[in-house]
Amino acid sequence: MFEAAKVAPVISQMAPGAFFEAHREEVAAAMMRVVDSGWYILGKEVAAFEHEFADYFGFGGAVGVASGTDAIVLALRTLGIGFGDRVATVSHTAVATVAAIEIAGASPVFLDVTPNTYVLDPASLERTLNEVDSIRAVIAVHLYGHPADIPAITSIAKAHSVFVIEDCSQAHGAKIDRFFAGGLADIGTFSFYPTKNLGALGDGGMVVFRHVEDIKRARSLREYGWERRYISEAPGMNTRLDEVQAAILRVRLPYLRAGNERRRQIAAAYDDGLRNVGLTLPLEQAGVTHVYHQYVVRHPDRNHFQRLLKERGVGTNIHYPVPVHLQPAYEKRCCTDPAGLGVTELVADEILSLPMYPELTDADVASVVDIVCNSIEK
Repeated sequence: MFEAAKVAPVISQMAPGAFFEAHREEVAAAMMRVVDSGWYILGKEVAAFEHEFADYFGFGGAVGVASGTDAIVLALRTLGIGFGDRVATVSHTAVATVAAIEIAGASPVFLDVTPNTYVLDPASLERTLNEVDSIRAVIAVHLYGHPADIPAITSIAKAHSVFVIEDCSQAHGAKIDRFFAGGLADIGTFSFYPTKNLGALGDGGMVVFRHVEDIKRARSLREYGWERRYISEAPGMNTRLDEVQAAILRVRLPYLRAGNERRRQIAAAYDDGLRNVGLTLPLEQAGVTHVYHQYVVRHPDRNHFQRLLKERGVGTNIHYPVPVHLQPAYEKRCCTDPAGLGVTELVADEILSLPMYPELTDADVASVVDIVCNSIEK
């Protein structure tokens, strides 16, 4: 039961340091274990975390890298995708997804999203694959913690001989039926940026695979294409999850399930309290386990509504205010769905992320609900 707070506190939208404050001794001990080991790059901590991460989710194997962006780059390079190729993905995403495509040498093609879950619309993918040539892969972003419809996406992609990569940067622990996001397509990628459901004290990422040959190739490519030290068998890159971050993530991983369950409890309380106030609330599709990296609502006068909440002590954020295809770096130079990106452009003007992190108290959540209700202009 969520008890109403008597005085509305200042409630932040995210609190990436909250876990570390609560588990300071465990985290400090893990960091000192690395310092004392004398081995700081690709040592026992990274190897152990790769094994534990893959085992936790039931993936075939995992390769740690320096960031979520690099995880996508390495996934594309492992599949042999680069210059002259196109990669389709949504425009409603963190720009990192798109930046990674171009870092790998490929060109992005922008797809539209569904109006209720804000993830890749399979109809947009099919339409685009029928009209745009040279697309070799599609990156399905599991945005806000809700998985994209991977079964439908892979069915369409397979008919066009296109690879499917799952961008799970916001979906650690999300599921479709009983299967974890990341293990449903050709390759899955993860970010461990501090704000994520499973976050480090710096950058980090992971690429997960189903096939042994892909794991071997990715391990070589992440470190200069080496199979023997100092001898490059293929042009590679330098992207290594460092030992300190791996040690910290080993501490965090066992707490992920409880953290996600708490996020779902908070989301349920928001659902109950905000159901009839005029906001568009998040939708969890049947057969899906949403892990609520963000709790995103829609309001037709979002900017004014956001200002009211700030004045009344509730922190919010906009994930993301400008679709990638309309940002100066990409506008008018990239292909899009032939039918346009109407849903993407609509939701970008209305979305707002409410406070969401496991350390929110029941009183915090009740305060958010109360303030949001009182900030809706009838």
